[in-house]
Amino acid sequence: MKIGIVGAGKIGSTIATLLEASDFCTEVVIGDSRPVRLPRMRKVRFVRFDVNRAASLRSFLRGVDAVVSAAPFFLNKGIASACAAAGVSYFDLTEDVDTTAFIRKLARKSDATFMPQCGLAPGAINIIGAGMAAQLKEVRQLEMRVGALPLTASNQMKYYLSWSTAGLINEYCHPCDALYHGRHMKTLPLEGVERITIDGTEYEAFNTSGGVATMCETYAGRVQELTYKTLRYPGHRDMMKFVLQDLNLASRPELVTEIFDQEVPLTDNDVVVFYVSAVGTHRGQVQQRSFVKKIRGAKVNKVSLSAIQLTTAAGLLAVLELFAARRLKSGFVKQESVSMADFLATRWGGQVYGGES
Repeated sequence: MKIGIVGAGKIGSTIATLLEASDFCTEVVIGDSRPVRLPRMRKVRFVRFDVNRAASLRSFLRGVDAVVSAAPFFLNKGIASACAAAGVSYFDLTEDVDTTAFIRKLARKSDATFMPQCGLAPGAINIIGAGMAAQLKEVRQLEMRVGALPLTASNQMKYYLSWSTAGLINEYCHPCDALYHGRHMKTLPLEGVERITIDGTEYEAFNTSGGVATMCETYAGRVQELTYKTLRYPGHRDMMKFVLQDLNLASRPELVTEIFDQEVPLTDNDVVVFYVSAVGTHRGQVQQRSFVKKIRGAKVNKVSLSAIQLTTAAGLLAVLELFAARRLKSGFVKQESVSMADFLATRWGGQVYGGES
């Protein structure tokens, strides 16, 4: 299978690195508007092109079986539209709710597979959340919590950048989705603050947009309470609320993104904290099921990958492997439609998310 990757940044290049080591993929073409130096790989070829030029994008799509967008979320509508026109299957990493709704409409008229929101959260968290819920007859509560965090941070935000700044600000600024008494409702970003202790470390969790993906629609009336929240070190949420709400900079996300990119340090020394808890009834008793992991970075093919690179790319590689095995249907595919067992049986899903915590 030949796979095209749009965007050769940290995540795009990581996806290429994992595909290089995957038997189901025979060739990878990765494109970006900037010249990019990638590690030498046998299967991977770099092409420089501008995704905003329709003719260049159409040329890039020729001959590929599937396209992965690792570009900023605001470019995904154009990329997905070109894939729909060309009949090419499409995957992305977006957490943007509006982009996902747009792609869902495109998929209604296509025989190709359209699966946005692949990666860590949304993505792996939804597949594993659905897997935990499936172990119970009736689900009262499903909690999904994820944090991509620096191992150490000395600034007031208790945070350094490790992934897309535009995506980070986007999820802090838009309404969030939840189920309450089985009914779909909107909640405010940066609200719903709670404290969680995992392995002796205390975190705060709060509402952010996009991580719940399509699960509120899927589980409405079947799960009483369903929530997704982002994990950070205590104090981060208050700082972000001051910047985005008290200073009203949520209305100027481009400015906040520019400031963060210029002034907040980048780090590869990170950890991904992954927490799912389901409470419900099983065999007449109230029981709890949980899935908790702390995931560090690792080397793949002699390339050092941070935790956020590895977990995001592994979530996407797992569904690509299932796609190659013809285990995904055509049209729009929800994350929770993938079984947890199938996900963990893939090479990268099992290697990164399976095994001991």
